[in-house]
Amino acid sequence: MIEMDINEVIKHLPHRYPFLLVDRVVTMEIGKSIHAYKNVTINEPFFQGHFPHYPVMPGVLIMEALAQAAGILSFKSAGEMPSEHSVFYFAGIDKARFKKPVTAGDQLHLHVEIARQMRGVWKYNAVARVDGEVAAEAELMCAKRDI
Repeated sequence: MIEMDINEVIKHLPHRYPFLLVDRVVTMEIGKSIHAYKNVTINEPFFQGHFPHYPVMPGVLIMEALAQAAGILSFKSAGEMPSEHSVFYFAGIDKARFKKPVTAGDQLHLHVEIARQMRGVWKYNAVARVDGEVAAEAELMCAKRDI
């Protein structure tokens, strides 16, 4: 099992503030699954407008956090590092469900499993939890593209 602190995370993702949404990898089994988390603080830039009277993390950013965890798993599983010459794009989000609001002070746990991978397209089963309760879940698909 592999763990990663923030210094390792930023080596395996091209994202940076304010769009880096993974703080730590708790465990990862290469080629199979990852458990990471994002500490959600009141200082997040999106809380200023979503919503000032009740800060809720936008669902699309929860999906993005899951995709970033999936990206780390994919790079490690492929034995690659992010490069200036290729990117992973969202290719699809199926069966997305939002079951619990994520608010300031929550620790968003990101659980992603590889469902399959073929010719640069990766499919994942992803679940985001807060305090053990499902906050969101979806089937994600990403595709690697050379740029």
